[in-house]
Amino acid sequence: MAPGWHIGTGSNPGVEAGTLTPMSDHDAELQTHWQRHVSADTRQLDGVLARHREKHRRYHTVGHVVGVLRLVDDLSGAESADDPAAIAAAAFYHDAIYEPAYPANERASARLARRDLDALGWEHDRIDHVAAMIEATAHHRAPVDVDTAILFDADLAILGAEPAAYGEYIARVRAEYRALDDAEWADGRRDVLEGLLDRESIFLTDTGRGRWEQRARANLVAELATLG
Repeated sequence: MAPGWHIGTGSNPGVEAGTLTPMSDHDAELQTHWQRHVSADTRQLDGVLARHREKHRRYHTVGHVVGVLRLVDDLSGAESADDPAAIAAAAFYHDAIYEPAYPANERASARLARRDLDALGWEHDRIDHVAAMIEATAHHRAPVDVDTAILFDADLAILGAEPAAYGEYIARVRAEYRALDDAEWADGRRDVLEGLLDRESIFLTDTGRGRWEQRARANLVAELATLG
């Protein structure tokens, strides 16, 4: 399963999941996040941003990365993260490799993160932590440690957006999967949305559940009704 197209992750860049991050130039903000959390050396950052500007992307862009990073910063404080910098690094890389038809994007993204963070001199145990968080976004399932829970909730916060923003997000992810016909899209999307609704909780942090759980469930139910 490739949740990148079924779910399509990311969120509003603010504290609430009300709108999508505008698809504009966020280079200065991303550089600030990178230098604060990852490294003063920005050479690897240039490569990460280039990947998020690939022509086939409509949702999983630099705007998506900015949105997740802002929420990671917010949730890291609210939930007492163990390693906020590692979560930020995982946010930068979790969709660095994104090919809609490829079944192992998360694994490939984790390998890229390992290579780059090793080149930047990160300790191996922290690199392992970052890579594990990235690979875990393939399914967004509990139980996980607090850092991974923060990454998951930042990544899925768009599910709890207001209906107009949620609709825009669906349209963008659908555009990334334009090679699929409507029946193929609906079948895959339906399976994953039903799986999310079957969970005791979509969000894994107390903050995430309080902010987005109710609205997310309403959005998923409404979308399911459109899939037939």
